[in-house]
Amino acid sequence: MNGMLYSRSEFTAPWGLELPPLPNRLMFHVVMSGRCWLELDGQQPQFLQPGDFALVPHGEGHTLLSAPGIPAKHLFDVPSQMLSERYEVLTQDGGGEPISMICGVIRFEHPAAQQLIELLPKLIFVEAWRSPHQEWLQSTLRFMAAEAKALQPGGETVITRLADILVIEAIRFWIANDPAAQTGWLGALKDKRIGYALLLMQQHPEQAWTVESLAEAVNMSRSAFAARFKDLVSESPLQYLTRWRMNIAAMRLKDETTPMGQLAEELGYQSEAAFSRAFKRYIGMSPGEVRRNGDLIAA
Repeated sequence: MNGMLYSRSEFTAPWGLELPPLPNRLMFHVVMSGRCWLELDGQQPQFLQPGDFALVPHGEGHTLLSAPGIPAKHLFDVPSQMLSERYEVLTQDGGGEPISMICGVIRFEHPAAQQLIELLPKLIFVEAWRSPHQEWLQSTLRFMAAEAKALQPGGETVITRLADILVIEAIRFWIANDPAAQTGWLGALKDKRIGYALLLMQQHPEQAWTVESLAEAVNMSRSAFAARFKDLVSESPLQYLTRWRMNIAAMRLKDETTPMGQLAEELGYQSEAAFSRAFKRYIGMSPGEVRRNGDLIAA
C-alpha cells in the first residue's frame, strides 16, 4: 500500500466537498468529530458520524456534505495548507456545526492487491461501534483525533500510519462479512487445496509448474484438481500462473532496473526472448516499452 496524499478537513456547516475521480486509486474518509453525508452515484447517501469509516475502492468521484442539497466546492478550490509533501489541512468556514475528518488517497500495486480491489464494491462502510474490533477501533480513532488536534512533532506520521491500518481493517471487514467475498478468487483462497495451490504459484512463480505437479502438491488427481480450480477461480491453473507472472513483471518493470534476463529467470522463463514474447502477447506491449512508460498499470 502506498499512501499518496492525506488530509485533515476542518469544516463548519454549511459546507460541501466534491472529490474528483481518481482512477486506480482508493479514497477513504474517517470522521473524528461531527457529522456529514457521503453521496456516490449508484449508492444511497451514507450518513457518517464520529468513528465511521468510508472507503471508495475504485476512485470514483463523490461528494461530502454537511447536509443533503448543500452546494459542494471542488477539492482544488478549497483553501488548504500543506504541512508536508503528503499531508495537508483543508478548511471551509460556514460558521455552523464543526466537523473534523481524516481523508486520504492510496494505491495498491501488488498483483494480489489488484485482484482484490477488482472484487471490492463501490463503497465500504464500517461503523466503529458495530465492528467486531470495536474497542481497538475506537481507541485508534481517539488517538488519531488527539494527534490531529495537538499537531505534535511526528503527528503526521502517526496519523497516516493509523489511517493505513484502518483501510486494511475496512477491507478485512468486507471480506469477513460480505457474501460476495466468499466466492470466486477470494473463496478459492479459503479452499484448503486450491488455496494452497494458489499460494504455491504466488510464492514461487519461478517454478516450472504444470497441472500435474500442482495437483500432486495438493494431493489431488490431475482431473479433479483442474476441474475444481477452474470452478473456483474461473480460469485454468496455467492461465492463472501466466497472469500472475505477467502482473508481477509489469509491476517490477515500472519500478526496478533488474536486467531483463534476470527477471525472466525469476519468473520461470528459460530465456529473455521467451519471456518477452509471453509478456507482449499478454500485456500488448513489450517489456522495454513498459519500462520506458512506467505509468502502465498491471491488469
